[in-house]
Amino acid sequence: MDIDKFRKAGYDAINRICDYHSSLPMKPVVAQVKPGYLHHLIPDSAPQKGQEWVSIVEDYEKFIIPGLTHWQHPSFFAYFPAAGTFEGMLGELLSSSTTNPGFNWFASPASTELEGVVMDWAAKMFGLKDIFWNVNGAGGGVIQASASDSALTAIVAARIRYLNEHPGTMLESLVIYITTQTHSLGEKAAMILGLRVRALDVDKAVAIHNIGLTGEVLKAAVKEDHARGLHPFVLVATVGTTSSGAIDQVADVGFIIKQSFPSIWLHVDAAWAGVTLACPEYREAAQLPGINEYADSLCINFHKWGLINHDASAFWVRERRRLIDAFEITPEFLRTKEGDAGIVIDYRNWHLSLSRRFRSLKFWFVLRSFGVDGFQANIRKGISLNDSFVERIRASPIFELVTPPSFALTVFRLLPRSAGNTTELESINALNREFYGALQSRPNLVLTQTLIGEVFCVRFAVGAARTELIDIDNAWEVIKEVGESTLESWAMESWDMEMESWAMEMESWVTAHELPTP
Repeated sequence: MDIDKFRKAGYDAINRICDYHSSLPMKPVVAQVKPGYLHHLIPDSAPQKGQEWVSIVEDYEKFIIPGLTHWQHPSFFAYFPAAGTFEGMLGELLSSSTTNPGFNWFASPASTELEGVVMDWAAKMFGLKDIFWNVNGAGGGVIQASASDSALTAIVAARIRYLNEHPGTMLESLVIYITTQTHSLGEKAAMILGLRVRALDVDKAVAIHNIGLTGEVLKAAVKEDHARGLHPFVLVATVGTTSSGAIDQVADVGFIIKQSFPSIWLHVDAAWAGVTLACPEYREAAQLPGINEYADSLCINFHKWGLINHDASAFWVRERRRLIDAFEITPEFLRTKEGDAGIVIDYRNWHLSLSRRFRSLKFWFVLRSFGVDGFQANIRKGISLNDSFVERIRASPIFELVTPPSFALTVFRLLPRSAGNTTELESINALNREFYGALQSRPNLVLTQTLIGEVFCVRFAVGAARTELIDIDNAWEVIKEVGESTLESWAMESWDMEMESWAMEMESWVTAHELPTP
Protein backbone atom coordinates (compact mmCIF):
# COMPACT_ATOMS: atom_id res chain seq x y z
CA MET A 1 0.00 0.00 0.00
CA ASP A 2 1.52 3.32 -1.06
CA ILE A 3 0.74 6.74 0.40
CA ASP A 4 -2.09 7.49 -2.04
CA LYS A 5 -3.75 4.12 -1.43
CA PHE A 6 -3.30 4.56 2.31
CA ARG A 7 -4.94 7.98 2.17
CA LYS A 8 -7.97 6.55 0.38
CA ALA A 9 -8.17 3.53 2.68
CA GLY A 10 -7.81 5.79 5.72
CA TYR A 11 -10.78 7.94 4.70
CA ASP A 12 -12.79 4.76 4.16
CA ALA A 13 -11.77 3.36 7.56
CA ILE A 14 -12.85 6.54 9.37
CA ASN A 15 -16.20 6.43 7.58
CA ARG A 16 -16.67 2.82 8.64
CA ILE A 17 -15.82 3.68 12.25
CA CYS A 18 -18.38 6.50 12.18
CA ASP A 19 -21.02 4.20 10.68
CA TYR A 20 -20.27 1.58 13.33
CA HIS A 21 -20.70 3.98 16.25
CA SER A 22 -23.79 5.66 14.82
CA SER A 23 -25.43 2.25 14.40
CA LEU A 24 -24.50 0.92 17.86
CA PRO A 25 -27.91 1.53 19.49
CA MET A 26 -29.52 -0.66 16.82
CA LYS A 27 -27.13 -3.58 17.36
CA PRO A 28 -27.50 -6.34 19.96
CA VAL A 29 -25.11 -5.63 22.83
CA VAL A 30 -23.68 -9.16 22.92
CA ALA A 31 -22.39 -11.02 19.88
CA GLN A 32 -25.03 -13.43 18.57
CA VAL A 33 -22.61 -16.14 17.48
CA LYS A 34 -21.63 -19.62 18.63
CA PRO A 35 -18.12 -20.71 19.71
CA GLY A 36 -15.99 -21.51 16.67
CA TYR A 37 -18.17 -19.47 14.28
CA LEU A 38 -15.21 -17.70 12.67
CA HIS A 39 -13.36 -20.89 11.70
CA HIS A 40 -16.20 -21.69 9.32
CA LEU A 41 -16.08 -18.27 7.65
CA ILE A 42 -12.41 -17.66 6.92
CA PRO A 43 -9.67 -19.87 5.42
CA ASP A 44 -7.49 -21.92 7.74
CA SER A 45 -4.26 -20.49 6.31
CA ALA A 46 -3.03 -17.13 5.06
CA PRO A 47 -3.37 -16.38 1.33
CA GLN A 48 -0.33 -17.14 -0.83
CA LYS A 49 -0.69 -13.84 -2.64
CA GLY A 50 -1.74 -10.50 -1.22
CA GLN A 51 -5.39 -9.50 -1.58
CA GLU A 52 -7.06 -6.21 -2.39
CA TRP A 53 -7.71 -3.96 0.60
CA VAL A 54 -11.37 -3.48 -0.28
CA SER A 55 -12.11 -7.19 0.01
CA ILE A 56 -10.25 -7.41 3.33
CA VAL A 57 -12.14 -4.55 4.95
CA GLU A 58 -15.46 -5.84 3.59
CA ASP A 59 -14.77 -9.19 5.23
CA TYR A 60 -14.10 -7.28 8.46
CA GLU A 61 -17.63 -5.89 8.23
CA LYS A 62 -19.15 -9.28 7.39
CA PHE A 63 -17.24 -11.61 9.70
CA ILE A 64 -15.61 -9.68 12.55
CA ILE A 65 -18.14 -7.05 13.61
CA PRO A 66 -20.94 -9.63 14.12
CA GLY A 67 -18.62 -11.42 16.56
CA LEU A 68 -17.97 -8.37 18.73
CA THR A 69 -19.49 -7.67 22.12
CA HIS A 70 -20.05 -3.93 21.90
CA TRP A 71 -18.51 -2.43 25.05
CA GLN A 72 -19.28 1.11 23.84
CA HIS A 73 -22.97 0.27 23.40
CA PRO A 74 -25.20 2.59 25.49
CA SER A 75 -26.85 -0.49 27.03
CA PHE A 76 -23.60 -2.16 28.10
CA PHE A 77 -23.79 -2.39 31.90
CA ALA A 78 -21.48 -5.38 32.47
CA TYR A 79 -18.05 -5.55 34.10
CA PHE A 80 -16.87 -1.93 33.96
CA PRO A 81 -17.02 0.55 31.08
CA ALA A 82 -14.35 0.50 28.38
CA ALA A 83 -13.45 3.96 27.11
CA GLY A 84 -13.89 4.47 23.37
CA THR A 85 -13.71 8.16 22.52
CA PHE A 86 -12.94 9.47 19.06
CA GLU A 87 -10.18 11.61 20.50
CA GLY A 88 -8.57 8.49 21.92
CA MET A 89 -8.91 6.67 18.60
CA LEU A 90 -7.14 9.46 16.75
CA GLY A 91 -4.39 9.56 19.34
CA GLU A 92 -3.99 5.79 18.97
CA LEU A 93 -3.84 6.12 15.19
CA LEU A 94 -1.18 8.80 15.26
CA SER A 95 0.89 6.98 17.88
CA SER A 96 0.86 3.83 15.72
CA SER A 97 2.11 5.86 12.75
CA THR A 98 5.39 6.64 14.51
CA THR A 99 6.19 3.22 15.88
CA ASN A 100 9.08 3.31 18.34
CA PRO A 101 9.94 1.00 21.23
CA GLY A 102 10.44 3.84 23.75
CA PHE A 103 12.73 1.87 26.04
CA ASN A 104 14.85 4.90 26.90
CA TRP A 105 14.86 8.65 26.41
CA PHE A 106 17.23 8.48 23.44
CA ALA A 107 14.96 6.04 21.58
CA SER A 108 12.30 8.75 21.39
CA PRO A 109 12.63 11.88 23.54
CA ALA A 110 9.08 13.08 22.78
CA SER A 111 7.54 9.76 23.85
CA THR A 112 9.33 9.76 27.21
CA GLU A 113 8.89 13.43 28.00
CA LEU A 114 5.23 13.58 26.99
CA GLU A 115 4.53 10.63 29.28
CA GLY A 116 6.08 12.47 32.19
CA VAL A 117 4.03 15.57 31.42
CA VAL A 118 0.62 13.89 31.01
CA MET A 119 1.12 11.75 34.10
CA ASP A 120 1.72 14.96 36.06
CA TRP A 121 -1.36 16.50 34.46
CA ALA A 122 -3.39 13.51 35.65
CA ALA A 123 -1.83 13.55 39.13
CA LYS A 124 -2.76 17.21 39.56
CA MET A 125 -6.27 16.62 38.20
CA PHE A 126 -6.75 13.87 40.80
CA GLY A 127 -5.34 15.93 43.67
CA LEU A 128 -2.26 13.76 44.26
CA LYS A 129 0.48 15.37 46.35
CA ASP A 130 3.57 16.57 44.54
CA ILE A 131 5.56 13.61 45.89
CA PHE A 132 3.83 11.63 43.09
CA TRP A 133 4.72 14.12 40.34
CA ASN A 134 7.48 13.32 37.85
CA VAL A 135 8.71 16.87 37.94
CA ASN A 136 9.38 16.51 41.66
CA GLY A 137 12.12 13.96 41.03
CA ALA A 138 11.27 11.75 44.03
CA GLY A 139 8.28 9.73 42.83
CA GLY A 140 6.39 9.89 39.59
CA GLY A 141 4.00 8.26 37.16
CA VAL A 142 4.30 5.79 34.30
CA ILE A 143 1.71 4.36 31.90
CA GLN A 144 1.22 0.60 32.16
CA ALA A 145 -0.91 -1.76 30.09
CA SER A 146 -3.29 -2.82 32.88
CA ALA A 147 -3.98 -2.79 36.59
CA SER A 148 -2.59 -6.33 36.75
CA ASP A 149 0.72 -5.08 35.33
CA SER A 150 0.72 -2.22 37.82
CA ALA A 151 0.06 -4.53 40.78
CA LEU A 152 2.71 -7.02 39.70
CA THR A 153 5.22 -4.17 39.27
CA ALA A 154 4.44 -2.87 42.76
CA ILE A 155 4.67 -6.35 44.31
CA VAL A 156 8.04 -7.06 42.69
CA ALA A 157 9.38 -3.71 43.93
CA ALA A 158 7.92 -4.37 47.39
CA ARG A 159 9.60 -7.76 47.55
CA ILE A 160 13.01 -6.31 46.66
CA ARG A 161 12.59 -3.56 49.26
CA TYR A 162 11.58 -6.02 51.97
CA LEU A 163 14.45 -8.41 51.25
CA ASN A 164 16.93 -5.54 51.26
CA GLU A 165 15.62 -4.41 54.65
CA HIS A 166 15.41 -7.96 56.04
CA PRO A 167 18.35 -9.92 54.60
CA GLY A 168 18.14 -13.65 55.09
CA THR A 169 14.34 -13.77 54.84
CA MET A 170 13.26 -16.94 53.05
CA LEU A 171 11.10 -16.39 49.98
CA GLU A 172 8.64 -19.07 51.07
CA SER A 173 7.87 -17.03 54.21
CA LEU A 174 6.81 -13.91 52.28
CA VAL A 175 3.08 -13.20 52.14
CA ILE A 176 1.05 -10.98 49.79
CA TYR A 177 -2.03 -9.54 51.47
CA ILE A 178 -5.24 -9.04 49.51
CA THR A 179 -8.86 -9.20 50.63
CA THR A 180 -11.79 -11.42 49.75
CA GLN A 181 -12.95 -8.59 47.47
CA THR A 182 -9.62 -7.96 45.71
CA HIS A 183 -9.44 -8.46 41.96
CA SER A 184 -7.83 -11.72 40.82
CA LEU A 185 -4.68 -9.72 39.99
CA GLY A 186 -3.45 -10.33 43.55
CA GLU A 187 -3.69 -14.11 43.31
CA LYS A 188 -2.23 -14.06 39.80
CA ALA A 189 0.79 -12.06 40.99
CA ALA A 190 1.35 -14.62 43.76
CA MET A 191 1.09 -17.43 41.21
CA ILE A 192 3.63 -15.76 38.90
CA LEU A 193 6.10 -15.01 41.70
CA GLY A 194 5.64 -18.31 43.53
CA LEU A 195 4.67 -16.58 46.78
CA ARG A 196 2.03 -17.07 49.46
CA VAL A 197 -1.13 -14.98 49.30
CA ARG A 198 -3.65 -14.38 52.08
CA ALA A 199 -7.12 -12.97 51.48
CA LEU A 200 -8.33 -11.03 54.52
CA ASP A 201 -12.07 -11.57 55.02
CA VAL A 202 -14.10 -8.39 54.50
CA ASP A 203 -17.29 -9.87 53.05
CA LYS A 204 -19.48 -9.16 56.09
CA ALA A 205 -18.45 -5.49 56.24
CA VAL A 206 -18.97 -5.18 52.50
CA ALA A 207 -22.47 -6.61 52.68
CA ILE A 208 -23.51 -4.17 55.41
CA HIS A 209 -21.65 -0.94 54.62
CA ASN A 210 -19.64 -1.66 51.42
CA ILE A 211 -16.58 -0.84 53.51
CA GLY A 212 -13.64 -3.13 52.91
CA LEU A 213 -10.47 -3.63 54.90
CA THR A 214 -9.93 -1.76 58.17
CA GLY A 215 -6.79 -1.26 60.22
CA GLU A 216 -8.09 -3.50 62.99
CA VAL A 217 -8.47 -6.49 60.65
CA LEU A 218 -5.06 -5.84 59.11
CA LYS A 219 -3.30 -5.54 62.48
CA ALA A 220 -4.75 -8.81 63.75
CA ALA A 221 -3.70 -10.64 60.58
CA VAL A 222 -0.12 -9.34 60.65
CA LYS A 223 0.35 -10.29 64.30
CA GLU A 224 -1.03 -13.75 63.60
CA ASP A 225 1.30 -14.28 60.63
CA HIS A 226 4.33 -12.92 62.47
CA ALA A 227 3.65 -15.46 65.23
CA ARG A 228 3.72 -18.18 62.55
CA GLY A 229 7.09 -17.00 61.28
CA LEU A 230 5.65 -15.44 58.11
CA HIS A 231 6.50 -12.07 56.59
CA PRO A 232 3.66 -10.00 55.07
CA PHE A 233 5.45 -7.53 52.80
CA VAL A 234 2.78 -5.93 50.62
CA LEU A 235 -0.92 -5.11 50.88
CA VAL A 236 -3.07 -4.59 47.79
CA ALA A 237 -5.86 -2.30 48.97
CA THR A 238 -8.75 -1.48 46.67
CA VAL A 239 -10.81 1.63 46.05
CA GLY A 240 -13.83 0.30 44.18
CA THR A 241 -13.60 -3.48 44.01
CA THR A 242 -14.70 -5.23 40.83
CA SER A 243 -17.27 -7.36 42.58
CA SER A 244 -19.14 -4.73 44.58
CA GLY A 245 -17.33 -1.39 44.42
CA ALA A 246 -16.21 -1.83 48.04
CA ILE A 247 -13.63 0.60 49.40
CA ASP A 248 -10.81 -0.38 51.71
CA GLN A 249 -10.14 2.24 54.37
CA VAL A 250 -6.78 3.44 53.09
CA ALA A 251 -6.06 6.00 55.82
CA ASP A 252 -6.94 3.48 58.52
CA VAL A 253 -4.77 0.66 57.19
CA GLY A 254 -2.05 3.11 56.15
CA PHE A 255 -1.78 4.47 59.67
CA ILE A 256 -1.43 0.94 61.10
CA ILE A 257 1.28 0.13 58.56
CA LYS A 258 3.23 3.31 59.25
CA GLN A 259 3.00 2.99 63.02
CA SER A 260 3.50 -0.74 63.46
CA PHE A 261 4.60 -2.44 60.22
CA PRO A 262 6.55 0.10 58.11
CA SER A 263 8.13 -2.60 55.93
CA ILE A 264 4.76 -3.45 54.36
CA TRP A 265 4.27 -1.78 50.97
CA LEU A 266 0.78 -0.28 50.49
CA HIS A 267 -0.38 -0.52 46.88
CA VAL A 268 -3.79 1.02 46.14
CA ASP A 269 -5.68 -0.49 43.21
CA ALA A 270 -8.19 2.17 42.17
CA ALA A 271 -8.42 0.88 38.62
CA TRP A 272 -12.12 1.67 38.12
CA ALA A 273 -13.13 4.16 40.81
CA GLY A 274 -9.93 6.20 40.94
CA VAL A 275 -11.12 8.54 38.20
CA THR A 276 -13.69 9.94 40.66
CA LEU A 277 -10.76 11.75 42.30
CA ALA A 278 -11.07 14.29 39.48
CA CYS A 279 -14.22 15.58 41.23
CA PRO A 280 -13.47 17.28 44.57
CA GLU A 281 -16.79 16.16 46.07
CA TYR A 282 -15.82 12.47 45.75
CA ARG A 283 -12.22 12.67 46.95
CA GLU A 284 -12.87 11.79 50.56
CA ALA A 285 -15.01 8.77 49.64
CA ALA A 286 -12.35 7.69 47.15
CA GLN A 287 -9.71 7.80 49.91
CA LEU A 288 -7.54 10.66 48.58
CA PRO A 289 -6.33 11.76 52.05
CA GLY A 290 -5.15 8.23 52.84
CA ILE A 291 -3.58 7.78 49.42
CA ASN A 292 -1.64 11.02 49.68
CA GLU A 293 -0.44 10.24 53.19
CA TYR A 294 0.33 6.55 53.08
CA ALA A 295 0.22 4.88 49.63
CA ASP A 296 3.52 3.62 48.24
CA SER A 297 1.91 3.17 44.84
CA LEU A 298 -1.41 3.78 43.10
CA CYS A 299 -3.08 2.53 39.93
CA ILE A 300 -5.96 4.19 38.04
CA ASN A 301 -7.17 2.86 34.69
CA PHE A 302 -8.12 5.57 32.24
CA HIS A 303 -9.29 2.90 29.80
CA LYS A 304 -12.29 2.04 31.98
CA TRP A 305 -14.23 5.16 32.96
CA GLY A 306 -11.54 7.67 32.04
CA LEU A 307 -12.23 8.38 28.34
CA ILE A 308 -8.90 7.02 27.01
CA ASN A 309 -8.98 3.94 24.79
CA HIS A 310 -7.36 0.71 25.97
CA ASP A 311 -4.66 0.29 27.05
CA ALA A 312 -4.08 3.20 29.43
CA SER A 313 -3.31 2.23 33.03
CA ALA A 314 -1.75 5.03 35.09
CA PHE A 315 0.66 3.93 37.84
CA TRP A 316 2.21 6.30 40.37
CA VAL A 317 4.91 5.54 42.90
CA ARG A 318 6.02 7.56 45.93
CA GLU A 319 9.69 6.64 45.52
CA ARG A 320 10.87 6.01 41.96
CA ARG A 321 14.16 4.65 43.31
CA ARG A 322 12.23 1.59 44.55
CA LEU A 323 11.21 0.75 40.98
CA ILE A 324 14.67 1.35 39.58
CA ASP A 325 16.25 -0.82 42.30
CA ALA A 326 13.93 -3.65 41.28
CA PHE A 327 14.05 -3.38 37.48
CA GLU A 328 17.19 -1.63 36.29
CA ILE A 329 19.36 -3.72 33.98
CA THR A 330 21.43 -1.72 31.49
CA PRO A 331 23.53 -3.70 29.03
CA GLU A 332 26.12 -1.74 27.09
CA PHE A 333 23.96 -1.42 23.97
CA LEU A 334 21.27 0.41 26.00
CA ARG A 335 23.61 2.89 27.67
CA THR A 336 23.26 6.57 26.76
CA LYS A 337 25.05 9.65 27.99
CA GLU A 338 21.73 11.14 29.16
CA GLY A 339 20.87 8.02 31.12
CA ASP A 340 24.34 7.76 32.64
CA ALA A 341 24.11 11.39 33.72
CA GLY A 342 20.75 10.73 35.43
CA ILE A 343 19.10 13.72 33.75
CA VAL A 344 16.32 11.78 32.02
CA ILE A 345 13.77 9.07 32.86
CA ASP A 346 14.32 5.70 31.20
CA TYR A 347 10.90 4.17 31.66
CA ARG A 348 12.10 0.63 30.91
CA ASN A 349 13.34 0.66 34.52
CA TRP A 350 9.85 1.41 35.85
CA HIS A 351 8.12 -1.82 34.81
CA LEU A 352 8.55 -5.40 33.64
CA SER A 353 9.00 -5.04 29.88
CA LEU A 354 11.74 -3.38 27.85
CA SER A 355 9.83 -1.96 24.90
CA ARG A 356 6.73 0.16 25.37
CA ARG A 357 4.02 1.84 23.34
CA PHE A 358 3.59 5.56 22.72
CA ARG A 359 0.48 5.67 24.94
CA SER A 360 1.07 9.19 26.20
CA LEU A 361 -0.08 10.66 22.89
CA LYS A 362 -3.68 9.55 23.39
CA PHE A 363 -3.57 10.84 26.99
CA TRP A 364 -2.47 14.20 25.59
CA PHE A 365 -5.20 14.26 22.94
CA VAL A 366 -8.01 13.25 25.29
CA LEU A 367 -7.06 15.46 28.25
CA ARG A 368 -6.63 18.48 25.99
CA SER A 369 -9.87 17.81 24.10
CA PHE A 370 -12.07 17.27 27.17
CA GLY A 371 -10.21 19.39 29.70
CA VAL A 372 -10.64 18.87 33.41
CA ASP A 373 -14.22 20.21 33.22
CA GLY A 374 -15.20 17.71 30.54
CA PHE A 375 -13.53 14.86 32.39
CA GLN A 376 -15.41 15.75 35.58
CA ALA A 377 -18.69 16.03 33.67
CA ASN A 378 -18.25 12.48 32.37
CA ILE A 379 -17.77 11.12 35.91
CA ARG A 380 -20.70 13.07 37.35
CA LYS A 381 -22.94 11.94 34.52
CA GLY A 382 -22.18 8.27 35.18
CA ILE A 383 -22.92 8.63 38.89
CA SER A 384 -26.13 10.55 38.21
CA LEU A 385 -27.37 7.86 35.81
CA ASN A 386 -26.61 5.16 38.35
CA ASP A 387 -28.46 7.14 41.04
CA SER A 388 -31.52 7.04 38.79
CA PHE A 389 -31.26 3.25 38.55
CA VAL A 390 -30.81 2.95 42.33
CA GLU A 391 -34.02 4.91 42.92
CA ARG A 392 -35.94 2.36 40.87
CA ILE A 393 -34.46 -0.59 42.76
CA ARG A 394 -35.32 0.99 46.11
CA ALA A 395 -38.89 1.72 45.03
CA SER A 396 -39.48 -1.74 43.59
CA PRO A 397 -41.36 -4.41 45.59
CA ILE A 398 -39.37 -7.24 43.92
CA PHE A 399 -35.75 -6.07 44.04
CA GLU A 400 -33.31 -5.12 46.78
CA LEU A 401 -29.82 -3.66 46.99
CA VAL A 402 -27.28 -6.21 48.20
CA THR A 403 -24.67 -3.56 49.05
CA PRO A 404 -24.84 0.23 49.21
CA PRO A 405 -24.27 1.75 45.75
CA SER A 406 -20.67 2.65 44.90
CA PHE A 407 -20.29 5.64 42.58
CA ALA A 408 -21.66 4.27 39.26
CA LEU A 409 -22.08 0.63 40.32
CA THR A 410 -25.18 -1.04 41.76
CA VAL A 411 -25.27 -4.60 43.12
CA PHE A 412 -28.81 -5.94 43.51
CA ARG A 413 -30.91 -9.08 43.48
CA LEU A 414 -34.44 -10.25 42.95
CA LEU A 415 -36.20 -10.59 46.30
CA PRO A 416 -39.93 -10.09 46.70
CA ARG A 417 -40.76 -8.24 49.90
CA SER A 418 -43.08 -11.11 50.85
CA ALA A 419 -40.10 -13.44 51.07
CA GLY A 420 -38.66 -11.58 54.06
CA ASN A 421 -36.18 -13.65 56.07
CA THR A 422 -38.17 -16.86 55.88
CA THR A 423 -36.85 -18.07 52.54
CA GLU A 424 -33.59 -19.99 52.57
CA LEU A 425 -30.55 -18.39 50.95
CA GLU A 426 -30.07 -21.38 48.67
CA SER A 427 -33.57 -20.89 47.28
CA ILE A 428 -33.12 -17.14 46.78
CA ASN A 429 -29.79 -17.75 45.06
CA ALA A 430 -31.41 -20.28 42.74
CA LEU A 431 -34.12 -17.73 41.95
CA ASN A 432 -31.52 -15.11 41.10
CA ARG A 433 -29.48 -17.47 38.95
CA GLU A 434 -32.64 -18.14 36.98
CA PHE A 435 -33.29 -14.38 36.79
CA TYR A 436 -29.75 -13.65 35.62
CA GLY A 437 -29.87 -16.46 33.05
CA ALA A 438 -33.06 -14.99 31.61
CA LEU A 439 -31.46 -11.53 31.50
CA GLN A 440 -28.46 -12.91 29.62
CA SER A 441 -30.73 -14.24 26.90
CA ARG A 442 -31.85 -10.70 26.09
CA PRO A 443 -29.79 -9.15 23.28
CA ASN A 444 -30.64 -5.54 24.16
CA LEU A 445 -28.59 -5.18 27.36
CA VAL A 446 -25.88 -6.99 29.29
CA LEU A 447 -25.04 -7.17 33.00
CA THR A 448 -22.72 -9.42 35.00
CA GLN A 449 -23.09 -11.60 38.08
CA THR A 450 -21.13 -11.77 41.33
CA LEU A 451 -21.08 -13.29 44.80
CA ILE A 452 -21.04 -11.20 47.97
CA GLY A 453 -20.14 -13.73 50.62
CA GLU A 454 -22.60 -16.49 49.79
CA VAL A 455 -25.17 -14.21 48.17
CA PHE A 456 -25.59 -14.48 44.40
CA CYS A 457 -26.39 -11.09 42.89
CA VAL A 458 -26.29 -8.98 39.75
CA ARG A 459 -24.04 -6.00 38.93
CA PHE A 460 -25.19 -2.91 37.01
CA ALA A 461 -22.23 -0.73 36.01
CA VAL A 462 -22.77 2.60 34.27
CA GLY A 463 -20.07 4.49 32.40
CA ALA A 464 -20.22 4.11 28.62
CA ALA A 465 -19.70 7.55 27.09
CA ARG A 466 -22.88 7.31 25.00
CA THR A 467 -25.23 6.04 27.74
CA GLU A 468 -28.09 8.44 28.49
CA LEU A 469 -31.12 8.44 30.80
CA ILE A 470 -33.28 6.82 28.12
CA ASP A 471 -30.89 3.85 28.15
CA ILE A 472 -31.37 3.52 31.92
CA ASP A 473 -35.14 3.67 31.35
CA ASN A 474 -34.95 0.93 28.71
CA ALA A 475 -32.69 -1.24 30.84
CA TRP A 476 -35.02 -0.92 33.82
CA GLU A 477 -38.02 -1.98 31.77
CA VAL A 478 -36.22 -5.12 30.64
CA ILE A 479 -34.92 -5.91 34.15
CA LYS A 480 -38.37 -5.39 35.69
CA GLU A 481 -40.09 -7.48 33.04
CA VAL A 482 -37.62 -10.34 33.38
CA GLY A 483 -37.82 -10.11 37.19
CA GLU A 484 -41.60 -10.30 37.22
CA SER A 485 -41.60 -13.19 34.76
CA THR A 486 -39.00 -15.09 36.82
CA LEU A 487 -41.00 -14.58 40.01
CA GLU A 488 -44.19 -15.77 38.35
CA SER A 489 -42.46 -18.92 37.15
CA TRP A 490 -40.86 -19.40 40.58
CA ALA A 491 -44.22 -19.03 42.33
CA MET A 492 -45.80 -21.64 40.05
CA GLU A 493 -42.94 -24.05 40.66
CA SER A 494 -43.20 -23.47 44.41
CA TRP A 495 -46.96 -24.08 44.30
CA ASP A 496 -46.48 -27.31 42.34
CA MET A 497 -43.87 -28.47 44.83
CA GLU A 498 -46.13 -27.64 47.77
CA MET A 499 -49.03 -29.51 46.18
CA GLU A 500 -46.81 -32.51 45.45
CA SER A 501 -45.55 -32.47 49.03
CA TRP A 502 -49.13 -32.22 50.36
CA ALA A 503 -50.23 -35.10 48.19
CA MET A 504 -47.37 -37.27 49.43
CA GLU A 505 -48.21 -36.41 53.04
CA MET A 506 -51.86 -37.31 52.49
CA GLU A 507 -50.89 -40.58 50.85
CA SER A 508 -48.64 -41.41 53.81
CA TRP A 509 -51.42 -40.54 56.27
CA VAL A 510 -53.98 -42.69 54.46
CA THR A 511 -51.52 -45.58 54.35
CA ALA A 512 -50.70 -45.19 58.04
CA HIS A 513 -54.39 -45.09 59.06
CA GLU A 514 -55.72 -47.72 56.68
CA LEU A 515 -58.15 -50.08 58.51
CA PRO A 516 -57.31 -53.77 58.55
CA THR A 517 -59.16 -55.91 56.04
CA PRO A 518 -62.07 -57.83 57.71
